[in-house]
Amino acid sequence: MPPVTGVLLINPRGGTERPNAEELAEAARTRGIEARVLKEGEDLVELARSADAEVLGAAGGDGSVASVAAVAIERDLPFVVVPYGTRNHFARDLGLDDPVAALAAFDGEERGVDVGRAGERRFLNNVSLGLYATLVHRREHHRRRRQLLAGLRALGRSVRSHPGVWAKVDGEPVRARVLLVANNAYELSLFSIGERERLDEGRLYVYAATGVLPRTWDERSGERFELDVPGGKVPAAIDGEPVELETPLELAVEPGALRVQLPRGEH
Repeated sequence: MPPVTGVLLINPRGGTERPNAEELAEAARTRGIEARVLKEGEDLVELARSADAEVLGAAGGDGSVASVAAVAIERDLPFVVVPYGTRNHFARDLGLDDPVAALAAFDGEERGVDVGRAGERRFLNNVSLGLYATLVHRREHHRRRRQLLAGLRALGRSVRSHPGVWAKVDGEPVRARVLLVANNAYELSLFSIGERERLDEGRLYVYAATGVLPRTWDERSGERFELDVPGGKVPAAIDGEPVELETPLELAVEPGALRVQLPRGEH
């Protein structure tokens, strides 16, 4: 049998010092994988759509991985996740933490995992509104202005000024400082969103918390929700990337939609 054509797209901007992007690309090439490091001005989604691949991979943070994963679903291709960014929650929940070791997945075992959908946009982890979404938007604003300590400044201003998000979920009013719609269930703690035990339950989870530091979360789950906010538009974060959502908006789960390949022996 001829070798499978694997293509790895590497986003160097969120990567680690070791290996750097070129070292990761070289490690991929030694395995017979075509590796391409994203250049300034190139569009990651267009590269994924045009790649001559039988297995499509992405090396980057959650935002980059989600963008390429959506193309893999469109093209019905197996997908490889290489953790290589500041936020690798999806890779972590798949049991992956080493970018070079993850390359073994190009010759690995396939597993179907769930994908969330917010309108027409797919997500792997979650959609957030309220305090966390405001933090993400302000962090991006500060980053573009080349300000230091962007995350801390964003957090400080968000805590002082954000009154919370008011929304309706399936017609029921919800008022919370943090509103999170998750692809499968998370373990939530005071300061962080924890891990997911499963990525194939086939359910979305809606978490709402009223405090600046959430100590308790109201929780509901289902396969589909409708979100609405006054004015129709709301700042949000999808897989950690700032967006503006237009409502009313359907949020749904697509069970087993992503054909993830993992190194042999991973579960």
